[in-house]
Amino acid sequence: MKPVQRPARPFFSSGPCAKRPGWSLAALDGALVGRSHRAKEGKARLGDAIARTRKLLGVPDDYLIGIVPASDTGAVEMALWSLLGARGVDVLSWESFGAGWVTDVVKQLELPDVRVFEAGYGQLPDLGAVDCDRDVVFLWNGTTSGVKVPDGDWIAAGRAGLTICDATSAVFAMDLPWDKLDVVTYSWQKVLGSEAAHGMLIVSPRAVERLQSYEPAWPLPKIFRLTKGGKLIAGIFAGETINTPSMLCVEDYLDALKWAESLGGLPALIARSNANLAAVEAWVQRTPWVDFLARAPATRSNTSVCLIVTEPRFSALPVDQQSAITKRMAALLDAERVAFDIGAYRDAPPGLRLWCGATVDTADIQALLPWLDWAWTAASSA
Repeated sequence: MKPVQRPARPFFSSGPCAKRPGWSLAALDGALVGRSHRAKEGKARLGDAIARTRKLLGVPDDYLIGIVPASDTGAVEMALWSLLGARGVDVLSWESFGAGWVTDVVKQLELPDVRVFEAGYGQLPDLGAVDCDRDVVFLWNGTTSGVKVPDGDWIAAGRAGLTICDATSAVFAMDLPWDKLDVVTYSWQKVLGSEAAHGMLIVSPRAVERLQSYEPAWPLPKIFRLTKGGKLIAGIFAGETINTPSMLCVEDYLDALKWAESLGGLPALIARSNANLAAVEAWVQRTPWVDFLARAPATRSNTSVCLIVTEPRFSALPVDQQSAITKRMAALLDAERVAFDIGAYRDAPPGLRLWCGATVDTADIQALLPWLDWAWTAASSA
């Protein structure tokens, strides 16, 4: 039997993610369209986005925050190409996006002293083996595996190297230890569900010192340049973007930040994500055919929640048949308009991926879960 109750908002995509509850195009009515982002008013909007970000996330006063092009990918690339090469690098990879940063460091930058720490989907590499006197590149939360680092205790406080953290599916949903992070990147379309194409680059004083004292051996395209004549281009971190931003997207990001503030800030956002994960955890505990891809509860993401089928007859099937069943499940749910875009990432093991970030209401998660049981029964018996 099909369930009766349906999610009010069936938006569980892991990116772009669900808009905030109550969002409509009216939220963009005040957007500064048809005006230059370099005008006084345009700079003020960009500056407001930076200031609200700082306050909401608790970013230290001496860290700089810049709005950069090309989403989180652009922000990470700027950091890698501008900062790496001064010392050896440790790169951590346990899912597809981390593997992409390994490719950048090893095959594109071709750095001579790189150590790669890898783990399969559902697991973390050995964090205790990381040397923080080297530069360290890692994700806080693996969006395609649902596996996060549990904390920042493994990062040395007195490190000589820089820590470069891709936090795009973690920021606004998890506590980040700013004193352990020298570069943090994310994109607007993840946890706050804002419009895409813009990234955020947050740098510590240690990272600024590296930028101003070290010049990479390779040429940098204009879109990556953070310094000029050995000095930081300070305007980037005051709303003077490298390329033209969409003022519609800026307005949407401001709307999301104001919504988060109205809830009570970061603690409220984290609580909403945790409540969503708790609802899924309770369902998994009583459901015999499913489990989390993340092996250890301490490493389980509260945003990109990845699920796998553990039913023995499913596990005995070839991977292509497993994939066909889980894709059929996702298609059934899409056709019923109860869950959009929840198939596992293309490189991940066959399964489902539910976005449980703060813009998703727990009531919608709870309404969806019986539909997952229905979809499993329908897809596996077809």
